[in-house]
Order: sequence, then C-alpha cells, then structure tokens
Amino acid sequence: MIKIGEYNELKVLRNTDYGLFLEGGEALGDILLPKRFVTDEMKIGELIKVFISRDSEDRVIATTETPKVTVGGVAVLDVVSTTPVGAFLNWGLSKDLFLPFSEQIWDVNPGDKVVVFVYLDKANRISSSMRLERHLKKTAQQDDYKVNQKVDLILYDRTDLGYKTVVNQKHIGLLYANEVFKKLNYAQQMDGYVSKVREDGKIDLLLAQMGHHGADDVGPKILELLKENNGFYALTDKTEPEEIYKLFGVSKKKFKIALGALYKSRQIEVSDTGIKLVADTKKK
Repeated sequence: MIKIGEYNELKVLRNTDYGLFLEGGEALGDILLPKRFVTDEMKIGELIKVFISRDSEDRVIATTETPKVTVGGVAVLDVVSTTPVGAFLNWGLSKDLFLPFSEQIWDVNPGDKVVVFVYLDKANRISSSMRLERHLKKTAQQDDYKVNQKVDLILYDRTDLGYKTVVNQKHIGLLYANEVFKKLNYAQQMDGYVSKVREDGKIDLLLAQMGHHGADDVGPKILELLKENNGFYALTDKTEPEEIYKLFGVSKKKFKIALGALYKSRQIEVSDTGIKLVADTKKK
C-alpha cells in the first residue's frame, strides 16, 4: 500500500513528455514523477525510491527531493510565509508544508522556527501541528528505554517543573529545571539520557549520564584547570552548581564524584578554600 508523506518504492510504467508515470495501484492510479526529477538511470519496469506528496493542485505526485521530516515525525522548521488560514514551512520540498492556524499555539511569523509534528489530515493531505501532545505518546513502557540510554531531544515547552521535550520522535519527556545548569531554548535539539521511566509511564530525562557514567571525563578537566592556575583553584562544596557546569559541563554531583576519585588517587588535596594539585601531579 502506498503511503503519502513517506518514501515508497514504485515501478516505472512509462515515459512521457511530462515525466515518468509510476504504478500507484487502484486507490491512487498512476503517479507522475515530473520530468525535472527524472534521471537516465530510471528505466521502465524497474523500482525507484520516491517520496509521495501532493502538488499545488492537490494531486498525488512523486519526487526525488528529500524532505526534512516524513509523516509521523517531528522536526524544527522555518516559517516561510503566513496567510489568514495558516502558515507555510520550509521542509525541503518545492511545495511548502502547511501549518493550519488551528494547529498553532501562538501566532507565527516568517523567519520563526517552530517544532511541529507532521501528519495526514482527514482529507489525506500532508499537514503539520505545533500541538505535539495531541500526537505523541505521553507515556512509555518500562522496556521502551533503559536507564542512562542516550536519546535525541527537541525542546518545545517550559513549565514550572522543567523543560518538556520530544524523545526520539515518539514520546514526551521532562528535563527537571533543578537539574539543568545552562540556558535552553525553544526548538533546541540536543542529546540527553533517560533517568527513568516512572511507574505512571512518564519519562524523566537528564542532560548527562547518571552515576559514574560521564564523570570519568571530568577528572582530566579538573587537573588541567589546576595546572593552568598554578596548581590551585577555589572550588569548594559551596560553589554554585551553575559555576561547576560552566567550567566542566556536568552537574555538581558528577563533579564531586570525579573530585573524590582524584583525591583517593592522591592527585589533589582538598581544603575549605579550594583544591590543589599534589607536587608530583603538578610536574606531569
């Protein structure tokens, strides 16, 4: 079955002045691949991979252009233009992607970036929505993700608790504000890690791995900082988490894990005023 808004492999039926006609089946009939997309390698009787969309007259059409997102996916796209009924987004095809006014959560303007889910509307036309929670799963199964699993995140909202994000294009997850030590922005794309899938199915996230994972790289950074500052730096238990994140890109908890490892290996000394390289380490 041919899927609109996705890639399909279709058989080439015939060549015409307008382009190649591809086998679309009873439901859609023959589908045109316009001449500008036809190459010498495309032969009658062979299967070719094409993306199926609709042209400006709402006819089903094939293209070899590469969209930035397919139906069922989430992407950050630029607003190209606006009309009284909605906006149009650049998604990599000649025909821009429609964002209906009813699917906007605020008035958008050309040049804005928006996070959208791409879907087929009731008329089987490709459309998009900023109302992500209508389309994505708000809960996950316990075996969908492992603790400390690396995931792709797209930030789309801020609440009192933290930052709502799209997880691996499928689920909604949360980065807690008290565990984020840098500025995050709407539509920001980043790597994250699963803290846990709660009993109610909600996904808790982190920007760095838990436990000793991710702390191993901090130790060398601490030593380098000390060497660059004559063997001493004023970092203590009272240092703000934001300052630690600015220096090392990790939480205060991970910093303390790395610090403890350096202390146990006798590479540093720790006092109420800061941390200091031991003599042998300083010479290395």
